Amino acid sequence: MKKIIFFLTTLGIIACSSTKSNVSSNSSNSTYGYSQKNPVKVGGFSEGPINERNYLNSLSGPNGERIWFQRSGSCCQFNTKNSPYGAGMLDIYRVSYEGKKDTVTLYLNMYDKESLKAPEGFKFK
Repeated sequence: MKKIIFFLTTLGIIACSSTKSNVSSNSSNSTYGYSQKNPVKVGGFSEGPINERNYLNSLSGPNGERIWFQRSGSCCQFNTKNSPYGAGMLDIYRVSYEGKKDTVTLYLNMYDKESLKAPEGFKFK
């Protein structure tokens, strides 16, 4: 019994330590997320919409302000091997935060995946 508990504990530690977060830091590229040519790639076709909301919910304003967002449509067809159809569309979100007078447009790609960063003017909570 002790060997089984030791084995399961060791397995759990190894599994947890090998998990790598896909969240990085702030982007140094001013077009990241703001451009159709440089969208935020949240990845995971089947989990795409959830990944988009999780990503947006992880953002805050530059001083920790609470943000709000609304999906405003799709655009910009592109080729991707991560879609069953061989192509995808970018999702467009209007985003703002408390105290900001205007909203910005962010482009999210739910098909492809890369290390996530916060767009210029935002940070991770």
